[in-house]
Amino acid sequence: MLGTDYQQLTIPLGPDPDGEGDAVATLVRYTPAAAPAPTRAVLYVHGFTDYFFQEHLSEHLAAQGHAFYALDLRKCGRSTRPGQTPHYVSDLALYDEELNRSLRVIREETGLPVMVMAHSTGGLVTSLWLNRLQNAGDVRAQGITGLVLNSPWFDLQGPGYYRSVGTPLMEALGKLRAFTKLPLGVSTAYGDSLYHAKSGEWDYNLDWKPLSGFAVHAGWLRAIRRGQLRLHRGLDIGVPALILRSKATKFMRAYGPAADVSDLVLDVKQIQRWSGCLGERTNIVPIEGARHDVFLSAETPRNQAFRELDSWLRWLDSPEAGA
Repeated sequence: MLGTDYQQLTIPLGPDPDGEGDAVATLVRYTPAAAPAPTRAVLYVHGFTDYFFQEHLSEHLAAQGHAFYALDLRKCGRSTRPGQTPHYVSDLALYDEELNRSLRVIREETGLPVMVMAHSTGGLVTSLWLNRLQNAGDVRAQGITGLVLNSPWFDLQGPGYYRSVGTPLMEALGKLRAFTKLPLGVSTAYGDSLYHAKSGEWDYNLDWKPLSGFAVHAGWLRAIRRGQLRLHRGLDIGVPALILRSKATKFMRAYGPAADVSDLVLDVKQIQRWSGCLGERTNIVPIEGARHDVFLSAETPRNQAFRELDSWLRWLDSPEAGA
């Protein structure tokens, strides 16, 4: 659906540990004929209510000399199968299988060092994955040289009692009634700010990325909260990290002008607070006027995000970074 310069590889994962049939993941590869010979590979991982459709991101990175790959995780986007609950997992460590296998494919195909790039929930997932790889040996020995996070989900947004009293309640409900849908309300503000037929400039599959988002289930949120608390105790991801975020948060139910210049999904102060828990050198860059996905922002902040990314990647290649 992205055109002839893109291919996809279906990765069979066997029976779903959460009892929803056989699971698969999908690795997307961008291979433009006119791109320069790559010197690095990129593995991109999406967030919740998301999948890979950001062609401008792959095109930019390929033009800068990067072999681009994107992973649709199990039960997400291209990897969704009938009868499965979109994005549902009971443990974020389940994603290690498709991440490890995707990394092997990329290394076998390119032989290049790999930079991991992730958005929102994908930022939490990949940080925990790299920490487990580092604990098992050495992330750099696996060929990974850096991590770029785009508005990573490092804490529960909202009032403090969500994180205090709410955490043991989520633990209990998620264990006993895992597929219970949580009554979090419906908002289309973020979707309306992105989707071209509403107020935005982007086109994507609404079955895979609905404007109001997918339902949040208790077992999934339990897994998220466990992952966040693990991060808060401190990780060691083994490589430098760049964290891009909006400069402002604005929670709103209906679309308005503020939706185009703010993060409507996460509290950017929490991103700032917890990014230091990654355990390696981190560079945190607020982007004025950015949306939750900084690379889906309006043109001016989007271009700033690309400049920051390119500058950091040049540093990553320098002797100072030790890459």
